[in-house]
Amino acid sequence: MRLDKYLKVSRIFKRRTIAKQIASSGKITVNGRTAKPSQTLEVGDVIDIDYADKSFKVKVKELRKHASKDNAANMYEVLSEEVT
Repeated sequence: MRLDKYLKVSRIFKRRTIAKQIASSGKITVNGRTAKPSQTLEVGDVIDIDYADKSFKVKVKELRKHASKDNAANMYEVLSEEVT
């Protein structure tokens, strides 16, 4: 699954275009490497996101094409979160 789509389906970001813009600007890394919006994710990948005044790290637990609001939170595990 594409990174930008995963971020939208998992509801980390509300819109796919926002996820795409942030990834294009180099503020998202996957497993320590700068990621493009089209990067393919796999279960177990670690995503680092620096957005606005937040910085957080999540681990991919599930890949789904669609997720309800209740199931979206089960798609990832928050490893760390910081507000600067």
